[in-house]
Amino acid sequence: MATTADFRNGMCIDLEGQYYFIVEFLHVKPGKGAAFVRTKLKNVTTGRVLEKTFNSGVRVDEVRIERRPFQYLYQDDMGYNFMNTETFEQIPIPAEQIEGVQFLKEGDLVEVQIHSESGTILTAEMPTHVVLQVTYTEPGIKGDT
Repeated sequence: MATTADFRNGMCIDLEGQYYFIVEFLHVKPGKGAAFVRTKLKNVTTGRVLEKTFNSGVRVDEVRIERRPFQYLYQDDMGYNFMNTETFEQIPIPAEQIEGVQFLKEGDLVEVQIHSESGTILTAEMPTHVVLQVTYTEPGIKGDT
């Protein structure tokens, strides 16, 4: 259990049976009344962002996650297949759980976030920078700037 004082960006919490990442939080201490924490939470499964306000001192369940490096191998009907670079085990991950999947190319290293207790895959994060090559583009026409 964690309190609102323990909130930090990137922390994963269990709220009403759903897992959320804390995207942004702000402790507010008004001159009159009790303090509260205003947060932006991103749903792990749907990707939707919601704003929620917690009273100061409220306890929430913190979800323990592990971040492991995986290497992208190939795509098939099961999804995108990755290999753990430490144990060499291979796992398929559906496209819905990967942000920026259109920029993924074979051999890229991706950080996969796994629920510590159940072992389920939460998300796969792409690298912050990728190097791609433009293979085709329409010819430029005068005036198209």
